[in-house]
Amino acid sequence: MMRRLAYFATVTFWLLVLAFWAGGRLAPPPAPAAAVERGIALAEVARHDQPEDCWMVIRGGVYDVGAYLPEHPSRPALVLPWCGKEASEAYATKGKGKPHSAAADALLEEYRIGRVEP
Repeated sequence: MMRRLAYFATVTFWLLVLAFWAGGRLAPPPAPAAAVERGIALAEVARHDQPEDCWMVIRGGVYDVGAYLPEHPSRPALVLPWCGKEASEAYATKGKGKPHSAAADALLEEYRIGRVEP
C-alpha cells in the first residue's frame, strides 16, 4: 500500500511539474514595457540647425541626423536647408517626387530622438 502511494505521489508530482513547464512555454511572452518617448517642441528643433547639429521633424518624429550627413549618399547641401525644420515632405519626395527606400526608412529610425510636441 505504501509503495503504491509513493508511486502515485511521485507520478503526480512530475505530471504537475511538466504541466507548469508546458504552461510557461505555451503562454504568450509578456508585452514589452512601452518606451516613453521624449517630447520635443518645434522651438527646440529650430535651435539645432547647423550641419554638425542637425535635427529634423519627419512624420512627427524628431531625428538627429548631424552625424549622418557626411555619410548621406547625396550631397549634404541638399539636406542642410531642412536642419531645424519640419522636413516630412522633403523626405517623402527627396525634392524630386521620388520616395526614400525602405532601407532609408529603417536607417532613419536609428537617429530618432523623440517625437514632436504639438
